[in-house]
Amino acid sequence: MADSSKTERATPRRRQKARERGQVARSRDLITSLATVTTVLVLAWQAPGFAAQWRGLLRHTLEAASAPEPGSNSPLFVWTGYTFLRSSVLVIGLSWMAAMLGAVAQGGLVFAPSALAFNFSRLSPAARLEQLFSINAVSRLLKSLLPALAIVYLTVSIIRRDWAVVLSLPHLNAAGVAGFSLAHMFEVAWKSALVLVVWSGADYLLERQKLESDLRMSRQDLMDEFKETEGHPQIKGRIRRLQRQLRKRRMLEQVKRASVVITNPNEFAVALEYRPQMAAPMVVAKGRNLVARQIKELARWHSIPMIENPPLAHALYRAVEVGQSIPPKLYAVVATVLAAIYRAQQRAEQSAAPGAR
Repeated sequence: MADSSKTERATPRRRQKARERGQVARSRDLITSLATVTTVLVLAWQAPGFAAQWRGLLRHTLEAASAPEPGSNSPLFVWTGYTFLRSSVLVIGLSWMAAMLGAVAQGGLVFAPSALAFNFSRLSPAARLEQLFSINAVSRLLKSLLPALAIVYLTVSIIRRDWAVVLSLPHLNAAGVAGFSLAHMFEVAWKSALVLVVWSGADYLLERQKLESDLRMSRQDLMDEFKETEGHPQIKGRIRRLQRQLRKRRMLEQVKRASVVITNPNEFAVALEYRPQMAAPMVVAKGRNLVARQIKELARWHSIPMIENPPLAHALYRAVEVGQSIPPKLYAVVATVLAAIYRAQQRAEQSAAPGAR
């Protein structure tokens, strides 16, 4: 009986783990039925050629047996082997290919080492008895008996249909008996194969539905799998917070390298670094609100010039990430700011020089 709490469809990870254990939806009857249908079709297709080959073999055998001077039987053996191989290789090869296609169509070729591992519980007589009398064992027995009974019923129906001809077989010659027998054998074969295909198709659908039911998950199973693969949400949130704090600390450490801090007095602060060897000024730190106040405090601590320019501060904050150079469209306005700072620094240095008036 299915667990009523398992209401969720299986996740891809659960399906993959089941596949690694060899747990896939597969009907052995479907593989057998496809091989049987292929065999019947190939025999029907190649029947005239096969008949001609075996007639030739029979003729050679009779000629060899009636020869007045018996000779070596090697040519006859070679001919027999050639005829057998020519007749059987095509049938066996195509039937094997059909069986392989049937296996691939039901989920591919699965290699599950865990299913092949030795398990002492399999040697337990109690476990074996439990398996023999389990619901699955009874189900497998019924699934084997039903198509067999259907084929028996089909065979009996064909014989009853032509019962009058069956009663007259003793009065027919060998060719008539052979023709009747082959025709009815082929009819029984292809109709039985059709029954097997229909039955095995239904069996595969049942196996697939059973597998889906077995793999269903409860909400707790989903949460456990999520924690296993993605980590606990609270732990992940804490890790993200720590990562943000680490990035922020590293960024604030770069403020001391800045040449100027552009501010929007109460909201934005962007620290720019520029050296003569650099192609363009680079943003070394930026922030809003609390982070902006921290940048300004560090700028005051390291005696870094601060310029209030709300439009420029806003544009730099929105357009440039930390560690990137400013875009060309901001070159002119940033150059004007830097030039003003350099002039102010030069005037301060000149006024502080000895002998300056």
